[in-house]
Amino acid sequence: MRTMGWLLLLAGWLGTARAENWTGPPVLVTTGTAEVRAEPDRATVHLTTEARAQAARAAQQDEAKAMTAVQKMLAEAQVPKDAVRTLSYDLQLEFDYVAGKQTPRGYVARHVIEVRVDDLARLGDLVGKAVESGAASVSGIQFDVKARDRLEREALRQAVEDARARADAAAAGAGTAVTGVIRIEEQRQMDGPRPMMMARGMAAESAVATPIAAGEITIRGAVTLTSSLK
Repeated sequence: MRTMGWLLLLAGWLGTARAENWTGPPVLVTTGTAEVRAEPDRATVHLTTEARAQAARAAQQDEAKAMTAVQKMLAEAQVPKDAVRTLSYDLQLEFDYVAGKQTPRGYVARHVIEVRVDDLARLGDLVGKAVESGAASVSGIQFDVKARDRLEREALRQAVEDARARADAAAAGAGTAVTGVIRIEEQRQMDGPRPMMMARGMAAESAVATPIAAGEITIRGAVTLTSSLK
């Protein structure tokens, strides 16, 4: 406890020393935030094909047939080539455990692609056709906006306005006024596309145009503003 007391005393002395040695103009630090809302006009979706077989080569061949059919459907639907990319591909040996013993069951080959859809009106139809053409699961739908950069800048502008308004209000309450802005620091927000998960293992016979509600996307801006005072 005595050591803690000395530390607190030292911290207080250092704070006083900084205040006494400060020769610059008085400053005020405020934070500002803003939100910009927009309707999504773009989405990405993950399509997975998979196949199981006793031999690795057979599993790979069966999976390749399924993925070829899915990609053919996407091409026929006029989805651009640059809107389709592989996220992962793996081949694994699966096992059963019987009476504490590990017995090989066979191989599973799995291929996951990400598809960007720039026309949300077609998203439900593409999801249904993907399952019908051979996709084993549809997942990871994420909604986004094409003008994200512009909207992020707008949120940032509004956040600066908010921080400046707070600085003016605080200065007025203290009987002084803001004379200038010394520094603006952006607080990066981790706002990405809004995800919506879909169930795995959708049956091919249920492949219909799935109604999908995109809702709204919120893009946030936040800044720390340092102002000089009279």
